[in-house]
Amino acid sequence: MSFPERFSVLPEYPFARLNGLLRKRRPGGEVIDLSVGNPRHAFPDWISEAIADESAGLGTYPPTMGTPELLCAISGWIERRYSVDVNPDREILILNGTREGLFNACLWLVPESENGQVPCVLIPNPFYQVYAGGVVAAGAEPVYVPAVKETGYLPDYASLSQDILDRTSLAFLCSPSNPQGAVASAEYLAQLLSLAEHHGFRILADECYSEIYRTVPPPGILEVAAAHKVKRESVVAFHSLSKRSNLPGLRSGFLVSGRKTVKWMKTLREYSAPSMPGPLQKASALAWGDELHVEENRLRYCRKFDVADRIFGDLEGYRSPEGGFFLWLSVGNGESAALKLWSDYGVRVLPGEYLGREVNGSNPGRGYIRVALVADEPELEAGLGKIRKFIGEQGAVVS
Repeated sequence: MSFPERFSVLPEYPFARLNGLLRKRRPGGEVIDLSVGNPRHAFPDWISEAIADESAGLGTYPPTMGTPELLCAISGWIERRYSVDVNPDREILILNGTREGLFNACLWLVPESENGQVPCVLIPNPFYQVYAGGVVAAGAEPVYVPAVKETGYLPDYASLSQDILDRTSLAFLCSPSNPQGAVASAEYLAQLLSLAEHHGFRILADECYSEIYRTVPPPGILEVAAAHKVKRESVVAFHSLSKRSNLPGLRSGFLVSGRKTVKWMKTLREYSAPSMPGPLQKASALAWGDELHVEENRLRYCRKFDVADRIFGDLEGYRSPEGGFFLWLSVGNGESAALKLWSDYGVRVLPGEYLGREVNGSNPGRGYIRVALVADEPELEAGLGKIRKFIGEQGAVVS
């Protein structure tokens, strides 16, 4: 039995590729892993206590669409964070992590054809690889749009041809962006919303890093849409507890959209995805209702940004990220740099080209490495110091 040929365009997943790259080399020192965006800050003790207290709930099937407590906690957070009213029962869909929603949104929302042609889905390049998986699974055409220094590390979708825009069904946007840490301004979001309305496509706004920033909270797609009276059906916003609350293992997230869109997605999710366990729904509701641990978490990342700025600040072209927890460093050749950092120093980073796609002979991630600021501060400082030494030895210019 053969597999669908369309999946052959998907390369091996980035971390599997990295494992293959480094497998035959021994680390050149004590291993410092800065490759995976896996938050390592402690989550609140009361999360564990809530799960234990609710453990009897594991004996019953939980509500697939979320408990009233969780839905109200999420709608309350949205109102506090973005000053937007969301109906908890009709405009929110609970997810087992946003990876589920970001992938399935393509299966659920891409039509068989768009204006009589194969639908397009717009993807910033480089990007979170789940986007491409969902597009290919839906049988749509992925259109990779450079998110590079010249475009502020955000995609310039308005520069695309009329033909592509007219057959676009969905457009992905991540802000703060992974891997570059760029934040889309309210003006940028308003222009994108206008473009989407004009051409009749939805924006899938991946805002999972929204609570990790330096000074000013990044604007969200929901608040900008409300300010410009754009119908909510035009957007799908995704949020997660993974980065905000250091709970990646909880697999707890949600999406928000218009009532018709959410109703359709709920119907399909009944078939395609499991319910979130009851104890985890309880813990999630508590997490969305508390901001103190989020503020403490953000301060820790700000201190890590300061460490990075001190180590790399004298390098020409160094750019401190506005949000998220990654450094996007120019090193000439990302794959070669990742291999040498591992074999000479024991530092594990991700080659930028593994997060990009080659278009017209160019992969915008090829000259970069992505460095996750997730380790404890002493370990992080040691790892960044080794990267700084490597860059100095290579004569690479950070940009």
